[in-house]
Amino acid sequence: MTSSQGPSAAVPVTPAAGTPVVSDRNALPDRVWTVPNALSVLRLLGVPLFLWLLLGPREDGWAVVVLMVAGVSDWADGKLARVLGQSSRLGALLDPAADRLYIIATLVAFVLRDVVPLWVVAVLVGREVVLGLMLLVLRVYGYEPLQVHYLGKAATFNLLYAFPLLLLADDATGAWLAWVQPVAWAFTIWGGALYVLSGVFYVVQVAGIVRAERAGTPGGTTPGGTRPGAGAPARPAP
Repeated sequence: MTSSQGPSAAVPVTPAAGTPVVSDRNALPDRVWTVPNALSVLRLLGVPLFLWLLLGPREDGWAVVVLMVAGVSDWADGKLARVLGQSSRLGALLDPAADRLYIIATLVAFVLRDVVPLWVVAVLVGREVVLGLMLLVLRVYGYEPLQVHYLGKAATFNLLYAFPLLLLADDATGAWLAWVQPVAWAFTIWGGALYVLSGVFYVVQVAGIVRAERAGTPGGTTPGGTRPGAGAPARPAP
């Protein structure tokens, strides 16, 4: 899924000699009232509606519509941020936050409805818990969150396709079930694997930062993240 207002739309930081040029979230302007940000907020507001449709009246069709609109808006706000020149630091934070909320909310609802086994949810939510701990580690060392890894965006793309297909498979019968169920689980497995792998890369990056700090060379391995206000160039993620 196209990154929304995040690293792909960021203003590059001028690096030191020999350092590759990549985008830096900290170089983005502090703008709030933009069209892409409004779309991100609307996507966030769709999370409770999506949960209610799944767990209340069980209107799976409308829940799928909300999920599809969220996916389209995720693409649209990134596109608009680049076309209109409205990239912002807030947008770079809202985009992955909305993606994660949809994923976690969907997984919780699916477990409650027995659409997916508990171990699938345990693996994906466990990844979020580990990343939350990594954010705390970064904060202790004075670093802001690292930029979104492209594998994380690819994982989100797969999972947001898998979820509506899993819902369809849950209600399907006969020949329709024979077609949709394998496709749904293929997206789920690929998305889950990429989601965990991107989390592993994030842990590796944070470990590199901690090693560099303890060795007395702060920022020596800070792919995609800098100290607040330090202006240090970010290095590319693996």
